[in-house]
Amino acid sequence: MFKPSALRDTFLTALAPVIWGSTYLVTSECLPPGRPLSAAVIRVLPAGLILLLWSRRLPKAGEWLRLLILALLNIGAFQALLFIAAYRLPGGIAALLGACQPLVLMFLVWLVERRAPAVGVISLALAGVAGMALLLDVGHRHWDMPGLAAAASGAVVMASGIYLTRRWRSSLPVLALTGWQLFLGGLMLCPVALLTEPSLPALSGENIAGYFYLSSFGALLAYALWFRGVGRLSPVSVCALSLLSPVCAVILGWWWLGQSLQGWRFVGMLMVLFSVVGVQVAGMRAARKE
Repeated sequence: MFKPSALRDTFLTALAPVIWGSTYLVTSECLPPGRPLSAAVIRVLPAGLILLLWSRRLPKAGEWLRLLILALLNIGAFQALLFIAAYRLPGGIAALLGACQPLVLMFLVWLVERRAPAVGVISLALAGVAGMALLLDVGHRHWDMPGLAAAASGAVVMASGIYLTRRWRSSLPVLALTGWQLFLGGLMLCPVALLTEPSLPALSGENIAGYFYLSSFGALLAYALWFRGVGRLSPVSVCALSLLSPVCAVILGWWWLGQSLQGWRFVGMLMVLFSVVGVQVAGMRAARKE
């Protein structure tokens, strides 16, 4: 039997990518078009400020450089690369490359720590990539090289951020650590948004509600749960849970927008879910042996 605490940690961490999966629907239905980086800044910066005011904790003097690197990887660089890929690639191809994060992380662990992953875990991760290809129907799409580079870099950046967050144990509690990363990452995104995008138009009530949801649930709550999980679960398990984000987006598209979810797409969704559950079970078993 697995420990109830391990099951609870997995469930709470899984809520983060499930919430992020709703971002696509909220963005397309509620936000003004053509301002993705501005949306990212509004999403993370206020949430970071709220968490900093709540926690009132400063990092130790020797932790600032590591904190800046984590904010760059987990928030600033990842958000920028994510939106570049989203603009230049069909969503299916971008998400497919993002699904390679568990494989990237396993390679990183092997490269740095010389710990080879189990063959079964590699097979599960590959099943998740294959299932994502079926779920998001990535065949016969346009392959834009800068977009592909951004999506692939985003997968490497996020996997590296998860690995280093777990490896560099911070003295900060999880809410303070989350707040500092959101705040610093938002500051990094601000000049990019100001230089590359037009100013926001007059906002409607629907726009304000969309931004509020993305900041309160999509950043403040989701990232607090995410970094809590990063500190308690294995990095590969956390990476695998990120596959739930596009699955949630597809389910919401089917339920809310009437998009198709049948045939091979449904098989792909089952493969992704099998991959996610399998990696979590393998991670719990490995933790029990330690």
